[in-house]
Amino acid sequence: MRWDAIIIGGGHNGLVCAWYLARAGKRVLVLERRGIVGGAAVTEEFAPGFRNSTASYTLGLLDPAVSADMDLRGHGLRVVSRPFSNFLPTEDGRHLLMGGGQSAAAVARWSEKDAAALPDYERRLGDVARVLRLLADRVPPSGDAGGIVRAVEQGWRLLGLSPQAKRDAIDLFTRSAREVLNGFFESDPLKAVFGFDAIVGHYASPDTPGSAYVLLHHVFGEVNGEPGAWGHAIGGMGAVTQAMARACERAGVTIRTDAPVARVLADSGRIEGVELADGERIGAKVVAANCHPKTLLLDLLDPGLLDPGLRARIGQHANGSGTFRMNVALSSLPRFTALPEPGDHLKSGIILAPSLDYMDRAFGDARAHGWSRRPIVEMLIPSLVDESLAPPSAHVASLFAQHFDPNLADWEQHRTAAADAVIDTVEAFAPGFRASIVGQLALSPADLASRFGLVGGDIFHGRMSLDQLWAARPVFGLGAHRMPVKGLWLCGSGAHPGGGVSGRPGRNCARAMLGRV
Repeated sequence: MRWDAIIIGGGHNGLVCAWYLARAGKRVLVLERRGIVGGAAVTEEFAPGFRNSTASYTLGLLDPAVSADMDLRGHGLRVVSRPFSNFLPTEDGRHLLMGGGQSAAAVARWSEKDAAALPDYERRLGDVARVLRLLADRVPPSGDAGGIVRAVEQGWRLLGLSPQAKRDAIDLFTRSAREVLNGFFESDPLKAVFGFDAIVGHYASPDTPGSAYVLLHHVFGEVNGEPGAWGHAIGGMGAVTQAMARACERAGVTIRTDAPVARVLADSGRIEGVELADGERIGAKVVAANCHPKTLLLDLLDPGLLDPGLRARIGQHANGSGTFRMNVALSSLPRFTALPEPGDHLKSGIILAPSLDYMDRAFGDARAHGWSRRPIVEMLIPSLVDESLAPPSAHVASLFAQHFDPNLADWEQHRTAAADAVIDTVEAFAPGFRASIVGQLALSPADLASRFGLVGGDIFHGRMSLDQLWAARPVFGLGAHRMPVKGLWLCGSGAHPGGGVSGRPGRNCARAMLGRV
């Protein structure tokens, strides 16, 4: 049997791409190398009786149009919004609690000036984000006639920005997060709350030029109709991809697990199908890859099919998000010195990085020593809203940490010490935390690479910088999802508009494949 399309990788973008193709009447096969679909958006048991999202750990970027088209709610997905967006304790025992309709009052306790500036910051960031959100839903231009039309149409949207918004867009793409935030605010905790978004999955200092862009990337989405909000998928992030898998199967998609692709097959410059690790060959008219672009073009494709210059450029593709990911099983809730009693602040994203200076030191420490001794940590405690994840009276916590050198040799040797640094950081803000841990999972950048195929442990499939965005993602010339061999496509986070559980790369790729760009 020759399939209309094969999708390499059953992560969320692969499933989204498969669903849109199947809805258009195509016969689609998804091949996933692991025993479970979902890619990095999976829920797994990590200690007896304790389950949690293993890599991706919070929901906010999922395109509502993708969710509605696939009827993910009808396929069992339920999302609970955070009552507060973020809780940031400071080292002197105070705190900043954002969201819940109380941000202005909370910020005013630190700075009346910042409270007055907050609406202007949110409005101006929102003005730029609205246009970029529209571009995120479009296939970038390519070098053909259709690409020229798309370039004009998409460029026109940017020209339609107000003069202030154009200046802000330039600043966000080129300046550091600190420069942009200093232009609005004076208090360290507020700048840290916003600045945290600029270093999530970004192995850089908040002083690095271009780091301001990721401030935008993390306000693209929405939860339950609230723009820029974050939430928890009941059942963990695996509930998202399980709902997608059910939608795919209902649309007629065939999904095979434990089916690692070893090679993409081509003949006379055209894709013919794939070969699995066990030698099985499967034919297809087209192949779309949800894996990392380096994996596709340098590992799965015959080297002779790529122009040497393009192959060299792909080899220089920048990766490595500097991320260390942990799950911990807890016998009791953490008691933060700043706010020790249980409350809705524990249902937010808890940021343990009280200033931009702290974040800069964390990056410098990682550059010098391999990992930060006082890392940047975000903690979520999803069991507070999802009893399915832990035994009664117990809890699970997700710990997402930066900065950890993705190029450090022998992470196997250093994993335990790095994990201890993460736990020590939480302990400094919540004494007794270490004693409450009854089980844990620690994933270094190398572990993220080996388990999920994230080259360099990069959670975004490539750095989110100006040279690797829009028509230049993954590299200039391949930005329209079409790869350099006829019938080969890229549908994962290494394509426009980039990382995060959004579904946009998968949906946009399917549109390009179907000629609906």
